[in-house]
Amino acid sequence: MSFTIAESVDEALAALAAGARPVAGGTDLVVGTRQGKADLPPSLVAIDRIEELDHIESGEHGIRIGATVTHSRLTVEPTIVSDYTALADAAALVGSPSTRNIGTLGGNIMNASPAMDTGAPLMVLGAVVQLRSAGGSRAVELSDLWTGPGQTSATADELCVAIEIPSRPERSGSAYVRLEYRRAMEIAVVGAAASVTLADDGTIVDGAVALTAVAPTIIEVGSAGTSMTGLLPDAAAAVIASAASDVARPISDLRGSESYRRHTVGVMATRAVDAAARRAAGEEISVPVNRAIGVGASR
Repeated sequence: MSFTIAESVDEALAALAAGARPVAGGTDLVVGTRQGKADLPPSLVAIDRIEELDHIESGEHGIRIGATVTHSRLTVEPTIVSDYTALADAAALVGSPSTRNIGTLGGNIMNASPAMDTGAPLMVLGAVVQLRSAGGSRAVELSDLWTGPGQTSATADELCVAIEIPSRPERSGSAYVRLEYRRAMEIAVVGAAASVTLADDGTIVDGAVALTAVAPTIIEVGSAGTSMTGLLPDAAAAVIASAASDVARPISDLRGSESYRRHTVGVMATRAVDAAARRAAGEEISVPVNRAIGVGASR
């Protein structure tokens, strides 16, 4: 096995072109190997020391988050917490404190788990993933990036370098809520993220909902924007519950049956819409919203 430490993106891309696999925090890679899900790749390139990948940059048109920014940083970054709150909600729920301190947003995205916490928030916030190879760069929508459990449309020589999220309209809010059986080292049984923009009269003028752990990939409730438009948040939340349950394609396993997941994802979607609308109206709901409104495990 070979191991290289890249000091620049170009060095990392050269290693990828030669067949290496990138690693930053390594939280999924190490756990997966220990559990026998996959062998360690024969060649690894560490990208955690590349300064370019560790920045959060805000601008007129939105925010750019480097691929190696950690989950713990996302929970305290002022712009993320204030304007892209669903992402902060999700980052605060990932694994344990040690996982959040070394696990990265780019790694979470590229591992493509349908139960990842950050995926649904990024989807409703309109995030785009920036991929780079020795041959050039391209921007990929999340719905085009994730092709199945643990699978992406990225080629082997492409590196996720950043995630870009457009700026948020006035009177907008977002939230991510998940069902969990325990607080620590848990993955979502089901989860839902919502983004809501309110008119001056309190009705919804735009919205989006995405679901976690109820399909082979993170999925968006495609009818959410249309069905919520013109409604007050309470009415919109009731409509979304049914829509989320209808679009879900869950499996049954030891953590929950198909019917249980289908029902509870509707409940989580309702609560996500409610919390997002309350934040859009100016109410302070602390991160993560799970803890603030008493959803999920009590300890």
